[in-house]
Formats: sequence, structure tokens, C-alpha cells
Amino acid sequence: MAFWFLFILLLGLATYLMVQHSVAHITRTPVWLLWLVLMTPAFLLSGWTLVYGAKQSPPPALIISSLFVCTLLYWILFQWGRGVPRDTQTQTQAQASESQPTIQPTAEPIVRPIELKEETQLRNCFPWSVYYVQNIEYRPQAVICRGQLRTQASNAYQQIKSNIEAQFGDRFVLIFQEGVNGKPFFVLVPNTQAAKERNTPRRDQEQLTRPGLALLLLVATFLTTTLVGIQNAGVSLPPLWEINSLLKVLFNPDVLFKGLPYALGLMTILGVHELGHYLTAKFYKIRSTLPYFIPIPYFLGTFGAFIQMRSPIPNRKALFDISIAGPIAGFVATLPLLIWGLAHSEVVSLNEKTQIFNFDALNPKYSILLALLSKLALGSQLTEKAALDLHPVAVAGLLGLIVTALNLMPVGQLDGGHIIHAMFGQRTAIVIGQIARLLLLLLSLVRQELLLWAIILLFMPLIDEPALNDVTELDNGRDIWGLLAMALLIIIVLPLPQAIANFLHI
Repeated sequence: MAFWFLFILLLGLATYLMVQHSVAHITRTPVWLLWLVLMTPAFLLSGWTLVYGAKQSPPPALIISSLFVCTLLYWILFQWGRGVPRDTQTQTQAQASESQPTIQPTAEPIVRPIELKEETQLRNCFPWSVYYVQNIEYRPQAVICRGQLRTQASNAYQQIKSNIEAQFGDRFVLIFQEGVNGKPFFVLVPNTQAAKERNTPRRDQEQLTRPGLALLLLVATFLTTTLVGIQNAGVSLPPLWEINSLLKVLFNPDVLFKGLPYALGLMTILGVHELGHYLTAKFYKIRSTLPYFIPIPYFLGTFGAFIQMRSPIPNRKALFDISIAGPIAGFVATLPLLIWGLAHSEVVSLNEKTQIFNFDALNPKYSILLALLSKLALGSQLTEKAALDLHPVAVAGLLGLIVTALNLMPVGQLDGGHIIHAMFGQRTAIVIGQIARLLLLLLSLVRQELLLWAIILLFMPLIDEPALNDVTELDNGRDIWGLLAMALLIIIVLPLPQAIANFLHI
């Protein structure tokens, strides 16, 4: 078993380096996402090994279908990234320029987004009482203005943004970032997206949300989660390629209803999670797609859901609200389903096969929150030597807890990474993310079911794209909500301490 996971670790490292060196420079799709798609078949095999052991081979259809789906998804993501506007690319370039200088070749002239005669107009956009400009640097596709901040960051950004728009219209996107030396700086990036939107009919802009694709994926995921729910109920299904036989089984109401509790429960949790992101983005007038579900006919029936935001986030307040809305909404939807499902679960005896993903004999003490909710739902039925044979709704609720915890991990482009970024700034968030994934890797040595996720986080980039105003800090209320979100992550991930178990008599 240890050799297998060591092999997966080395394979993941080699795959990440291959993707980074081969396609990172020709597509805007994040390298970690392309890597995750390529590694999904290996992760599925590892998950199968964790759940069923090395003696039971996975079905060939699982391997074939995962290879086909992941290859197709990789091609779609790669092609999508080639067509994404590169408006925000200079954000990362400007941030990198803080740590190391960029040497321009002397043989080629520097391409300036503004003419030298317009520099006076640009300087006039920065009143000395708001932000005193000391230096203007011209980079390819960016103008960096460094100086001294003389007022509150939020006021400075709004006033200078208004001045830039008055002088140059929608020609530039204004970015306000933290500096290494504690001095924030402004970046002007050519706003190619505005010109594109002016030349794109409104009907074509609305089609960018692709509601048809979202609906198709929703229906497909409902079918795959229903199939998994039927299999979890102990019903044997014919192979996927025997479509006629499969349809006969599915059109049997008695069989179909056995899979619906799991499917409806899990899709409700995932859908509410993504709607939390979507509605909050709409509140801040950020263009985003409808939630896209990812179907898979085996394992859990889905790889989750996601939305794509098509416009930059204005400030850290919006970044925080959009990021935390998903986990909070998903958790609120999870709680009643999980408590009801636990109350209708069967109490069984602990055995050697008791694991976090063994839904027929689950030890609730794997998680502090799960143990507390199990005791609340079952009362005196839950004893020290008891495990749970989970009701399908409880299985969906448990997966909802796991999804909430995984999204709250304070790393990179996960919801938790965005939350920490909004609370402490991007540079501090990078340090916290590095510590978090190392701690999870250490915890996975004790709880092997966390090893796959620890490996994924280990290769996930720690840097996410900053907000346009990435300097103005959050208010105390949002800081408290952020700390509560991190506390929720801890009580989901950590096992129940023995002292609390003794007190609860479990």
C-alpha cells in the first residue's frame, strides 16, 4: 500500500512538471486544474484501493470511462484557456516584478500602453494628497505607478479610479496591490475585454453563460448520482454499455426510488453551495456562469460542481463574501439532511472494516462534528463500540461535510484560500497555505483517507489572482466570520478527542 501511494506521489510530480513546461505558456487554464484532470484516473484507482483494498480489482469500465472523460475534459479546458482574454495576466507579472527585476532587451523598444505625451495626464490622476507618485514603470502591456499612500486605501482607489476613467475612459483596468516593502502600488492594464464587449451583441454575451450546457450537465449528474445511489442500496446494475438492460432497471420505480434519496440529497448540497457563490457574485455585479456539475458514473456519481467568473473581483470584501457564501450555504443545506439521515441510520458494531468511506460501518469519531451530530440524532443508541450503517441521505450529508471541509482548506484557489487572502492579504495567505498543506500531509500519515487530498493540495499553486483593490482590509465582522469558517474546518477534519468521547459516552 505504501509503495502504491509513493508511486502516485511521484507520478503526480512528474505529471505536474510535464504540464507546466508543455502547455502553461499557451493556455490560460490553471496548470493545477489541467494536472488534476490528468491525474483523476490515478486518484480513482487510489480511492478504490483505499475503500476495497488491493485484492479487489476495479471494474474495467471504471478505468476506460475515466480515461475517456478526462481526456475529453482536458482538451476542452485547454482550448477554453486559449480563448480566455489575457486582461488579468499582468496582475501576476506585476506581482512577480516586486521580487525580481525584469530586464528588457536593448535591441527591441519597450511597448508602452500609453504615449509619453500622455504621462502628464496620468500623473494628474494621482493627487499628491491621495497618492504621491514617485516612479512610473513601463512594462509590456502594463504601467506600474509606485509612490506613497497618503489616505485610506479604499478612498485612494475609488478617487484614482474615477480620475483614470475621466481621463482615459474604459481604456484601462486599475489594479491596486500590496508591495514587498509595505508600499502599495497601482497597475494600469489595457482593458481589452471592454472593447470586446462593445463589439459583441448582447445576445452573444448572454450565451457565454451557456445555460444549455449547465442544464445538460445537471441532468447527466442527476442520472449518475442516481445510479450510484441504486448501487449503494445493494441493487446490481448491468454494465453501462448494455443500455437497453440498464434502462429497464431504471424505469422500474422500485429500483429508481432507492437511488433518489442519495442523488437528491447530494445534488441539493452541491447545488446550494454553488448557488451561494453565484448569487453573491451577481450581487456584486460580477459576470459568472451558472453552476456546472461534473458527472461520473462511478465512485460518488459526481466530481462536484463549479462556476466560472468572467469579470475581475473588485475588492477583498467581495472576494471574501463570494468565497465564504458557498461553504456556508452548503453547510446550512447539509446540516438538516445529515441529522435526518443519521436519525434513520442503523447502529451496528465496530469491526476491522470500519473506515470513513465504509458507509455500512462508519465510525463517527473520525470527525468531531460528525460525532456530535450522531450523538444528537441517535442519543443513547450510540455507544463506545458502535458504528453506523448510514442511510442514503446520511451518506449525502457526510459527503456534504467532506466537500465543505475540502473547500475551506486555506490553500490557493480553494474557497478557504480566497477567504484567508481576503482576511490577511495575498502574501500572508501564501505562508498560511504552505503551512496548512504541510499539516494536512502530516495528518494523512495518521488518517490515510486524507492522503489523496494532501497530495492534491501539495501540487496546487498557492497564489490566486488578486482583486482589483487588493489592499483595503476587511472589517471586524468579516474577520470573525472567517475565523468561524476555519473553526468549522477544524471540527470536521480532526477526530473526536478521547476526553470528549468519554464525556459523551461514545
